[in-house]
Amino acid sequence: MTQPLRIKRFVARPVIVPMSLPLQTSSGAVAKAPLVLIDCETDQGAVGHAYLFSITPAALKPLTAMVGEMSEMLAGDEVLPFEIERKLSQRFTLLGLAGLQRLAQSGIDMAAWDALARARGLPLARLLGGAPKPVRAYNSKGLGIMPAGAAVDEAHKLLAEGFHAAKIRVGRPDARADLDVVRAVRKAVGDGVTLMCDYNQALTVAEAIRRGRMLDDEGLSWIEEPIRHDDYAGCARIAAELSTPIQIGENFDSAFSMQSALSARSCDFVMPDVQRIGGVTGWLRAASLAHAAGIEMSTHLFSEVSAHLLCVTPTAHWLEYVDWADAVLAKRLAIKDGFALPDEEPGNGIAWDEAAVKRFLVG
Repeated sequence: MTQPLRIKRFVARPVIVPMSLPLQTSSGAVAKAPLVLIDCETDQGAVGHAYLFSITPAALKPLTAMVGEMSEMLAGDEVLPFEIERKLSQRFTLLGLAGLQRLAQSGIDMAAWDALARARGLPLARLLGGAPKPVRAYNSKGLGIMPAGAAVDEAHKLLAEGFHAAKIRVGRPDARADLDVVRAVRKAVGDGVTLMCDYNQALTVAEAIRRGRMLDDEGLSWIEEPIRHDDYAGCARIAAELSTPIQIGENFDSAFSMQSALSARSCDFVMPDVQRIGGVTGWLRAASLAHAAGIEMSTHLFSEVSAHLLCVTPTAHWLEYVDWADAVLAKRLAIKDGFALPDEEPGNGIAWDEAAVKRFLVG
């Protein structure tokens, strides 16, 4: 009988890595990626990997510490992600199951699933009952708030990396400037390229409807997060008024919040973030909700593990591709002819370049 795989510890290391393209959004600029690298060490030698994006360097230290505290709680336990989730959720209920706690728990979950996959010699998609396959992807690492000419140049660069789709950040003070950029990029790349836009929660409901109507004839695949992420009633009003689909979900902090959004008819598409939704375990629950609702489901960031998750998502839509962890990865996710290509290597596609990790480690 196979011995159960048990947790020795979770190791968390904070790094800050350069981004290949600084990204200016309506809510701020990001030029470096503060990441927490997580390793799930097991008693049988298999080591699972995951990383978290803390957004701001100020969150690196507390997020790393939270993973360390969870590691102490789980040492010696069997690597059973659903049981791990139950134990951590019970322990942190009074603190609240959102914020840094949610991120840390998601990282623990992703690393645990990866350890299981590696111990069994399977890619994550196969461990979850599917198989690695090409998943449609758009390049999201650029096209921030910038003049039209610069946006056109950057769009060509993003598409040249093997993509047929890209996302434009909008939310400039002047709505006409947003429209000019969208039109300039569309004219430059042609109708065969898929374009989306993202307001990063910049608008009021009334302004979102006004601006959305301006964009309704521009052939965008979706308008993302036009208003505050948790204003589901407001999003429902916008979705009812516009013909362009509304996309939300990167800030869902559980399948429960996603269910609330779906019940409110607040969007046409959803795009959970694996580090906010609850890791692989939370993603599986969210995918079931999307399937039941008949709504397309895309990913937010975390391209490597997300590519495997889309392989087992019934209503899989788009992979959001960014390369923000590439500086510390031993192998990058392959992109070809508009698709991301998760492979048959055991695990979730994440392995560290230890020399690079050492270089970018935060003391």
